[in-house]
Amino acid sequence: EVQLVESGGGLVQPGGSLRLSCATSGFLFAKSAMSWVRQAPGKELEWVSTISTGGTMTYNPDVVKRRFTISRDNIKNILYLQLDSLQPEDTAMYYCAKASGSAALRPESVRGQGTQVTVSS
Repeated sequence: EVQLVESGGGLVQPGGSLRLSCATSGFLFAKSAMSWVRQAPGKELEWVSTISTGGTMTYNPDVVKRRFTISRDNIKNILYLQLDSLQPEDTAMYYCAKASGSAALRPESVRGQGTQVTVSS
Protein backbone atom coordinates (compact mmCIF):
# COMPACT_ATOMS: atom_id res chain seq x y z
CA GLU A 1 0.00 0.00 0.00
CA VAL A 2 1.33 3.38 -1.01
CA GLN A 3 1.67 5.72 1.95
CA LEU A 4 2.68 9.39 1.96
CA VAL A 5 2.91 11.19 5.30
CA GLU A 6 3.64 14.90 5.34
CA SER A 7 5.01 16.84 8.31
CA GLY A 8 6.77 20.08 9.15
CA GLY A 9 4.01 22.61 8.67
CA GLY A 10 3.17 25.30 11.17
CA LEU A 11 2.64 28.98 11.83
CA VAL A 12 5.38 31.30 10.62
CA GLN A 13 5.76 35.05 10.22
CA PRO A 14 6.10 36.66 6.78
CA GLY A 15 9.66 36.27 5.54
CA GLY A 16 10.16 33.12 7.59
CA SER A 17 11.05 29.59 6.56
CA LEU A 18 9.80 26.05 7.01
CA ARG A 19 10.96 22.65 5.85
CA LEU A 20 8.30 20.15 4.93
CA SER A 21 8.94 16.41 4.82
CA CYS A 22 7.05 13.56 3.20
CA ALA A 23 7.83 10.07 4.44
CA THR A 24 6.95 7.45 1.87
CA SER A 25 6.47 3.69 1.74
CA GLY A 26 4.84 0.99 -0.32
CA PHE A 27 6.43 1.80 -3.68
CA LEU A 28 9.81 2.25 -5.37
CA PHE A 29 10.45 5.83 -4.30
CA ALA A 30 13.75 6.11 -6.17
CA LYS A 31 11.95 5.34 -9.44
CA SER A 32 9.10 7.81 -8.94
CA ALA A 33 9.02 11.46 -9.88
CA MET A 34 7.46 13.32 -6.97
CA SER A 35 5.68 16.60 -6.51
CA TRP A 36 4.29 19.02 -3.98
CA VAL A 37 0.91 20.66 -4.44
CA ARG A 38 -1.04 23.01 -2.20
CA GLN A 39 -4.58 24.16 -1.63
CA ALA A 40 -5.52 27.43 -0.03
CA PRO A 41 -8.97 27.87 1.56
CA GLY A 42 -11.57 28.39 -1.13
CA LYS A 43 -9.09 27.88 -3.96
CA GLU A 44 -8.22 25.08 -6.35
CA LEU A 45 -5.33 22.71 -5.92
CA GLU A 46 -2.11 24.33 -7.16
CA TRP A 47 1.09 22.65 -8.35
CA VAL A 48 4.13 23.83 -6.40
CA SER A 49 7.14 21.73 -7.40
CA THR A 50 8.31 18.52 -9.07
CA ILE A 51 11.56 16.58 -8.79
CA SER A 52 12.91 13.89 -11.08
CA THR A 53 13.65 10.37 -9.88
CA GLY A 54 17.34 11.04 -9.30
CA GLY A 55 16.81 14.52 -7.96
CA THR A 56 18.85 16.21 -10.67
CA MET A 57 15.93 18.01 -12.28
CA THR A 58 13.46 20.23 -10.45
CA TYR A 59 10.57 22.29 -11.73
CA ASN A 60 8.68 25.15 -10.07
CA PRO A 61 6.07 27.64 -11.24
CA ASP A 62 7.17 31.27 -11.27
CA VAL A 63 5.11 32.08 -8.18
CA VAL A 64 7.45 30.04 -5.95
CA LYS A 65 10.64 29.98 -8.00
CA ARG A 66 13.75 30.94 -5.99
CA ARG A 67 11.73 30.70 -2.77
CA PHE A 68 10.81 27.00 -2.61
CA THR A 69 13.31 24.18 -3.07
CA ILE A 70 12.31 20.56 -3.57
CA SER A 71 14.73 17.76 -2.77
CA ARG A 72 14.71 14.05 -2.00
CA ASP A 73 16.61 11.36 -0.13
CA ASN A 74 16.38 8.14 -2.10
CA ILE A 75 17.99 6.17 0.73
CA LYS A 76 15.53 7.27 3.40
CA ASN A 77 12.61 7.50 0.91
CA ILE A 78 11.76 11.03 2.01
CA LEU A 79 10.70 14.02 -0.07
CA TYR A 80 11.39 17.55 1.16
CA LEU A 81 10.22 21.07 0.40
CA GLN A 82 12.21 24.00 1.77
CA LEU A 83 10.03 27.09 1.99
CA ASP A 84 11.84 30.43 2.26
CA SER A 85 10.67 34.04 2.15
CA LEU A 86 7.17 32.90 2.99
CA GLN A 87 4.30 35.27 2.33
CA PRO A 88 0.70 35.28 3.57
CA GLU A 89 -0.45 34.08 0.15
CA ASP A 90 1.58 30.90 0.71
CA THR A 91 -0.89 29.90 3.43
CA ALA A 92 -2.33 26.54 2.38
CA MET A 93 -2.46 22.83 3.04
CA TYR A 94 0.59 21.29 1.40
CA TYR A 95 0.50 17.77 -0.02
CA CYS A 96 3.14 15.54 -1.47
CA ALA A 97 2.10 13.52 -4.50
CA LYS A 98 3.40 10.46 -6.30
CA ALA A 99 3.17 12.14 -9.67
CA SER A 100 4.91 14.58 -11.95
CA GLY A 101 3.79 18.08 -12.80
CA SER A 102 0.14 18.61 -13.59
CA ALA A 103 -0.58 14.90 -13.08
CA ALA A 104 -0.28 15.63 -9.36
CA LEU A 105 -3.43 17.73 -9.62
CA ARG A 106 -5.60 14.93 -10.98
CA PRO A 107 -8.19 13.51 -8.56
CA GLU A 108 -6.76 10.03 -8.98
CA SER A 109 -3.22 11.03 -8.05
CA VAL A 110 -1.89 9.55 -4.82
CA ARG A 111 -1.36 12.23 -2.16
CA GLY A 112 -0.82 12.33 1.56
CA GLN A 113 -3.08 13.84 4.20
CA GLY A 114 -1.29 17.17 4.02
CA THR A 115 0.47 19.53 6.40
CA GLN A 116 -0.84 23.03 7.12
CA VAL A 117 1.34 26.07 6.50
CA THR A 118 0.07 29.37 7.89
CA VAL A 119 1.95 32.60 7.24
CA SER A 120 0.80 35.42 9.45
CA SER A 121 2.15 38.16 11.67
